Order: sequence, then structure tokens, then C-alpha cells
Amino acid sequence: MSLHNLTMSGDSKEQPNIFYSKETPFLQAECLLSEGKVKSLYRMADQPEKVYIHFHDKVTAGNGKRVDFPEGKGKVCCLISALLFEMLESRGIKTHYLGTQGLDTLLCKKLDIVPIEVIVRNIAAGSIVRQTTLEEGTLLNPPLVEYYLKDDEKDDPLLTPDRVALMGIDPTQMREVALDVNLQFQMLFTLMGIDLVDFKLEFGYDSHGNLFLADELSPDNMRLWRKGTKEKFDKDLFRKEEGDIVKAYSYILEEMRKFV
Repeated sequence: MSLHNLTMSGDSKEQPNIFYSKETPFLQAECLLSEGKVKSLYRMADQPEKVYIHFHDKVTAGNGKRVDFPEGKGKVCCLISALLFEMLESRGIKTHYLGTQGLDTLLCKKLDIVPIEVIVRNIAAGSIVRQTTLEEGTLLNPPLVEYYLKDDEKDDPLLTPDRVALMGIDPTQMREVALDVNLQFQMLFTLMGIDLVDFKLEFGYDSHGNLFLADELSPDNMRLWRKGTKEKFDKDLFRKEEGDIVKAYSYILEEMRKFV
């Protein structure tokens, strides 16, 4: 299915959501593997090595303390993720992405997810400004790569590479992939007139021990500023109550389609 033929303009009459059809296995209780803040993970009934990631019209902040349900948000995050995964795959970066089903669901390899969030920072913003003497907007050259434990109950604490290694996880390959992804993203967003401030990545291993990029790639997990004005096109619009995230995300999707 061509992602360039999938649009946000069609309503459910034109683009039926197959995941709410009785003919699909995705909403059967035995197929639901996990329910996250804004996505659900389903196993594929007849191919257990594959999973579906279903995006909801939902946004959260503060580890789920603030919640809203903006219409169309799941679709735009899914389509942006698919475009970016396809771009990275075409450039030799291994991801869990296999394709799309409808507008709001990805088909992916089933992986054992690493309980680490990898953050790449190109410009100081967010927690690094709150926790250091850096001012917002400070360029970080070379980019900063950070590791956080994926654990909401512990407030996702920052980890050193040595602590990651003590958990039995080698951070070296994740760092290398993260910097490669950063390079690819920087080239794309520069063409779009957007500064890639920072972004989050997650990884997983397949049954043979191969590392793959996982989860999603959308403005939910990035900070994106318009060059020159710092106009936001990311989840900070919701965090700070500064604008319509679906409108902002849709702008990113349409601009991205011009270059991917």
C-alpha cells in the first residue's frame, strides 16, 4: 500500500477502519498483548512473529497525568511513523516496520523491547534546560545521546552508559544507530525548514539477537521547531497548551511527503 495514496482527508466512509470490524482479529481479547498510553499492541493471529501497533486518537503528558482525545491524531502519527521507517529502511537502518494496515495501524516484527529510551539532543530544550545551566536553544555539537530507564513508576530516570551495561544491555550499538538516525532525520527536516531539536528512540531484539529500531517515529516523540521562529510542531503544543497538535502534525506530514 503506497503511503502517498493514504490521506488524512478521507473519513470513515471512504477509509473504513478495519480494526473495528468483526472480521479482524485485532480487538479480540486473546490478541491484545499490551495497552500503552496512546497505542495498543496486538499479535497477528496466524503469524505470531508479527504484531500490529494500533494508534489511538489520544495524547498524554506528565506520564499520563494529562490526557486528551484529539480526532485524527492516531492516523497522522501512524502515517508519519510509516514514512520515516520506510526512509530509514531504504538507507540501511534496520527497523521493525513491515507495512501499514489502514490509516492508523503498523504491521511490525515482534521484538523483545529493550527497557531503555534513547534520546538524541541537537538543541537544548526540555529537561536538559531544567536540570543544567544550559539555556533553551543552545546548539549541542556534537549531538548528545542520553539513556533513560523506561519505567513510569520511577519517572524514567536518566542512566549512565555504565548503568545501562550493568543491566546487561550494551549501549554502544544503540548509540551508533541513534546517531545514524539523527543524521538522516537532520537532512530531511532541514529540507523542510524545520530544526530537529531532540527525539526519542526505542529498540528491540528479534529471536536471533539482532537489534532493530522499534516503537514509533512521530512528533509525539520529537521536538520540532520552525527555523528562525521556533514555532512548535510537536507535543509541547499540548504540554504547554499552545496549539492544535493534529493541525501541527498534519503540516509535518504534508511537508514530509514532498521529500520522502
